[in-house]
Amino acid sequence: MYNSKIIGLGYYVPDNVVTNDDLTKLMDTSDEWIQERTGIKERRWVKPGSGETTSSMGVEAAKVAIDRAGIDKNDIDFIVFATLSPDYYFPGPGVTVQKELGIKTVGAIDVRNQCSGFVYGLAVADNFIKTGMYKNVLVIGSELHSHGLDKTTRGRGVSVIFGDGAGAAVLSREEDSSKGILSTHLHAEGEHAEELSLIAPGMGKRWVNDIIADNDPNDESYFPYMNGQFVFKNAVVHFSEVIMEGLTKNNLKPSDIDMLIPHQANLRIAQFVQKKFQLNNDQVFNNIQKYGNTTAASIPIALTEAWEQGKIKVGDTVVLAAFGSGFTWGSVIIKW
Repeated sequence: MYNSKIIGLGYYVPDNVVTNDDLTKLMDTSDEWIQERTGIKERRWVKPGSGETTSSMGVEAAKVAIDRAGIDKNDIDFIVFATLSPDYYFPGPGVTVQKELGIKTVGAIDVRNQCSGFVYGLAVADNFIKTGMYKNVLVIGSELHSHGLDKTTRGRGVSVIFGDGAGAAVLSREEDSSKGILSTHLHAEGEHAEELSLIAPGMGKRWVNDIIADNDPNDESYFPYMNGQFVFKNAVVHFSEVIMEGLTKNNLKPSDIDMLIPHQANLRIAQFVQKKFQLNNDQVFNNIQKYGNTTAASIPIALTEAWEQGKIKVGDTVVLAAFGSGFTWGSVIIKW
């Protein structure tokens, strides 16, 4: 059985920087209020009318990752695209990326696991490669949140958190079992699905036709909802559990972690986990301060930046961990 190894990384964020002070012009908030609760100073939002989409950002990130991987685009055997904000209700963006990159006819799958989407996507790619089915798999996490946020005081508890962007990784076959992705660990707890959710439009409780017919400006079902404190409490528990699960599986201790890349949901969550595992600042990478929560894109963007800055080196033990809507959570243990 093979291992999979990340051989190329890339990311893309829109040029438009939206600071906390910018948000005070849209809602009753302040830079202090936002930073105290989330650690976020600014985020990137796609400009309306720019033509940028979830797919187009994913394409840009993928181009960088493929180039850095040193392979031809047609060496890609399979595409995994993680997002909660696809261009269309269907089809998903995986096929759009295949078309826009001009890749030959290959399989493409979309992962709808929100904040843990990239971790789930890596697990899918890893297992396809481990079984020998594919050699080179492109995994993308991309989100365009800004067009669907409630940018009023009513929605400030959610809208100040999220940003737009994309990250990508190329995974390839590695015959040395001591290198690459050592293990992946995935979990879900649907009991709490509606604690962090977007109810409409959907084919369940709120159909598109209902929303159009009602034309109710006070209907919040088509804006994201988050029970912030409940999500926070569950996140810090499951983050810790799934990191330890991965370490234990590979006979590692927290002190063996060279770099932890947590999903960039909230700086306070990352700091809690860092303290729990007694990691120093050089062992944890955070960039939520300048990008906000980019959901499925947050880990690949942070992973790429950490690698670009020389914070990840050959032989390092790298841990990726995410928790989010679903609830779903997971971790990936990598020997770089």
